[in-house]
Amino acid sequence: MKRKGKAIWNGNLKTGRGSLHTESKAFFDLPYSFHTRFEQEPGTNPEELIGTAHAGCFSMALSMALGLAGMNPEKIETDATITLERKGDGFVISASHLDVIATIPGADEAEFQAAAEKAKVSCPVSQLLNANITMVARLAPE
Repeated sequence: MKRKGKAIWNGNLKTGRGSLHTESKAFFDLPYSFHTRFEQEPGTNPEELIGTAHAGCFSMALSMALGLAGMNPEKIETDATITLERKGDGFVISASHLDVIATIPGADEAEFQAAAEKAKVSCPVSQLLNANITMVARLAPE
């Protein structure tokens, strides 16, 4: 299975503009720029999209791990925070932090934590990222 993403960039780094596209057309011509990536201008950036991909992948991996452990999640909500840091003359994505809240009636805390750890390392996006991946996983109150 192969999936495609596409970026088009026009102009120089500081004043140029780009657009991001998915093969599925889930988003098409999504604008991004230096200002949306390195400053706080509204809009998207590659790190935000990586975070979204990591959160989505992890949530599915956790659902699978929980099912294998005999737990049936009602809801898994994952936020992924991607850290982009200056390194030498450039930048590096150095970390992804997953903040997870799962609603699982009758779940055992230890079994939930074991499933979350398993999902964190087995998620294909986790494996792709060469970064420190941390996590806080909580069961939602019943």
